[in-house]
Amino acid sequence: MPFYPFKATIRAIIVGILLLADSGYQGLLALHANSRIPYKKSKNHPLTAEQKLFNRELSRERMVIENINAKIKTFKMMSERYRNRRKRHLLRMNLIGAILNKERLIGAV
Repeated sequence: MPFYPFKATIRAIIVGILLLADSGYQGLLALHANSRIPYKKSKNHPLTAEQKLFNRELSRERMVIENINAKIKTFKMMSERYRNRRKRHLLRMNLIGAILNKERLIGAV
């Protein structure tokens, strides 16, 4: 999702929610204080060891979310533009989430 449409909907996000974002959302901290984005190095200012560790930990947390997004996109209706009724979108997302949770529980046994 590009930053500009996200910026228009940021007010709908509850203040207490922690947002984990990639480096494409550098301006997010000014809009939502409870967000975490990785540090970027510049030409003359390399990252410190603490910043590298923070980036690595954030990437580990985001990796779980990105893998779930990839599994959701294995359903064709979610990998392309959604062309059905908007009222049904949340229902279908809940059904897909239930399927993926069931698969995860079966695989964990």
